[in-house]
Amino acid sequence: MTALLAVVVAAGAALVLVEAIHLLVQRLGRRSVLWADLARTAHNPFRALVVLYGVRLALQIGVEDFGGRRIVLHLLLLALIAAAAWLIAALLLVVEDFALTRWRTDVPDNLRARRLKTQVVMLRRVTVAAIVVLTAGVMLMTFPGVRALGASVVASAGVISVVAALAAQSTLGNVFAGLQLAFSDAVRVDDVVVVENEWGRIEELTLTYVAVQIWDDRRLILPTSYFTTKPFQNWTRTGSAVLGTAEVDVDWSAPVEDLRVELRRVVGLSALWDGRVCVLQVTDATGGMIRLRALVSAADAGALWDLRCLVRERLVSWVWENRPGSLPRLRADTDPPGPPAAAPAVADGAKHDDQVFAGGTDGDQRGAAFGGGADEPR
Repeated sequence: MTALLAVVVAAGAALVLVEAIHLLVQRLGRRSVLWADLARTAHNPFRALVVLYGVRLALQIGVEDFGGRRIVLHLLLLALIAAAAWLIAALLLVVEDFALTRWRTDVPDNLRARRLKTQVVMLRRVTVAAIVVLTAGVMLMTFPGVRALGASVVASAGVISVVAALAAQSTLGNVFAGLQLAFSDAVRVDDVVVVENEWGRIEELTLTYVAVQIWDDRRLILPTSYFTTKPFQNWTRTGSAVLGTAEVDVDWSAPVEDLRVELRRVVGLSALWDGRVCVLQVTDATGGMIRLRALVSAADAGALWDLRCLVRERLVSWVWENRPGSLPRLRADTDPPGPPAAAPAVADGAKHDDQVFAGGTDGDQRGAAFGGGADEPR
């Protein structure tokens, strides 16, 4: 009866103290986002920690020995360790969330914000995992049998470490690769990348895998080690502005300068163009056609895709409506071939302009030099 009364009094006093502190923090949270998040996130773990500590202290000091006292105190110690770990994790999450609120990722120039978000998310996962492992270790060390076993475990730590390293080689490689990605700026959350011939954005970056959201809402899941061992394209590593091309094949008679004027008009009227680059060039002239390449720029990859499609569509429409004779076409000769003409007689000493390595003094010397059939001229 005395033990029960002590537990009730200690728990009640702890709850009163916790609620008073909670009300104070809530009042401070009206003026500060950090205090408001602290009052919301850390309230439950702080209450559990204080109540458990008060109950254990009351049983340990104010209550005489009773049956099962040692087991109850040990269970309360384990719960106290878990509550302390819960509170530490909550405080770390509050600090990390406060750091994220200072940097917005929904703005055009969000390079530093995306870098910070990636690093904070990775640190959050590492810290939570470390807290869980350390808490489990501390709880196990409260058992005398485990402490006695510790000496033999340490003695065989070399063998265990080798076996663990071999068994978890792939997992540990991905973990270290994830940390490398977080702090090397090779790839960040919300980066636009081209991986495995797929264009998308980094949706999630963890210690073991990276989720890429493909443009058509599919998800490509890759191990983090992929991004440290294989090449990939990052379109937003230093900025979101990018260049792109739209190619059109037309006939040789197409007015290139008029198409340049049309290209400038199209991009000038489009909100997708960022005003940096607008170039039209002839990049190929084979097979009876010429290839026109329009190089344009946009503020981000999504706008660039739409702009390239718009430019290609408008150039094709302009050629069809204004220069239909410049459309790609195949030429054929319908006249039957005549008899072959007789080869003209070549006079002695005449220059053979149809042979490179024979005929004439110069050709004979060149043929001898490359054929090795005569001495080189001195």
